Amino acid sequence: MGNYSMDIAVASIYTFLASAGGKILFALIVFIIGKLLIKMVLNMLSKNKFFNKADGAVKTFTLSFVKIGLYVILVISIIGILGVPMASIVAVLASAGVAVGLALQGALSNLAGGIMLMIFRPFRLGDYVEAAGVSGVVKEVTMFYTVFLTLDNRRITVPNGSLMNANIVDYSSEELRRVDLTFSCAKSESPAAVQDMLMQVIKANPSVLSSPEPFARLSGGTNEAMEFTVRAWCKNADYWDVYFDLTQKVTEAFAANGIKAPAVRIVSEN
Repeated sequence: MGNYSMDIAVASIYTFLASAGGKILFALIVFIIGKLLIKMVLNMLSKNKFFNKADGAVKTFTLSFVKIGLYVILVISIIGILGVPMASIVAVLASAGVAVGLALQGALSNLAGGIMLMIFRPFRLGDYVEAAGVSGVVKEVTMFYTVFLTLDNRRITVPNGSLMNANIVDYSSEELRRVDLTFSCAKSESPAAVQDMLMQVIKANPSVLSSPEPFARLSGGTNEAMEFTVRAWCKNADYWDVYFDLTQKVTEAFAANGIKAPAVRIVSEN
């Protein structure tokens, strides 16, 4: 009798494993095939000529959106294959609605931020942007995050919700930029002579545009120094070259023309 009962139990276990094992195997096959299909769809979409005409940020966001959507469909399909009732899953989610809502609050805010970025497009892929305490080149815009690459090659990921609630400065959006510099010299120097020298240095730079006209004037000073403001327009791509070239050339011109630096005030401590 005991052996008979044992045989029935073992047979029941084998039957259960055979049934469940078949479902698990089928679900695994569907998962593997599904991943391959998702990869194929994303590759086809990224190579589509109409899709490639879109802005870079739109492309990365769309690919991220499609990828997540397809994986959600795949997971739902696998749950159905395993025989898990969807009604039970819905009931569990409903009973934990408050906790799930709080957990997803930040994610939903980032998703909404990503959608708003795509609608208003405050920047494009490849732009140098300052926003949410981060400065860098925009490398990727996904559903929930935007990726920046800093000038010292650090990769920073910023939530889209934070970007939409922050002031965004796009340094790459306009064709022209103005270089603003300030130089100081001793109060004993001739303002007109210094101004002429500054204009000569500015006009000698081939990257400085003649229109809008460059500017160099006495703009302030102290008892020991005079301050001159220099403004020069250039193409956006030439900004840093002009900035550093003018800084170096003006410093060299000061030395070559014997223009003295401001006197240093020495304060005695008693």
